[in-house]
Amino acid sequence: MSKRERIRGIAADTLDFILEVSKSYHPYEFIGLLSADSDVISDVLLLPGMLSSDRNASIRLDMIPLGISYVGSVHNHPYPGPGAARPSAQDLFIFGRTGNCHIITFYPYDGDCWRCYNSVGEERELKIIGNG
Repeated sequence: MSKRERIRGIAADTLDFILEVSKSYHPYEFIGLLSADSDVISDVLLLPGMLSSDRNASIRLDMIPLGISYVGSVHNHPYPGPGAARPSAQDLFIFGRTGNCHIITFYPYDGDCWRCYNSVGEERELKIIGNG
């Protein structure tokens, strides 16, 4: 089983960072890649050249530095409503190319305002590790 397939959790401080970045970009989207230490997501990679608007964000995968490994992606959905946590068709396109653990945060970016998905857009469990 590859590192991308065996992710079991996210560090609490990494999730806090993700929610803060989501708030700071609001009302625009941001996108980054997730990196893990063993089986726990520990870092967010924000790449140069990210394009951001109120409806989408994009990155250039050719900007990933050599030797950097990633297990998935993270981005926010700044619009409220019942579909805010669901992956879009564009999200699924990125999911299929960037790993098996994808986090979407959504407005208002509180502690419960995030979901994790696998590479085909099925919701998956991701435990919060640390800080209590």
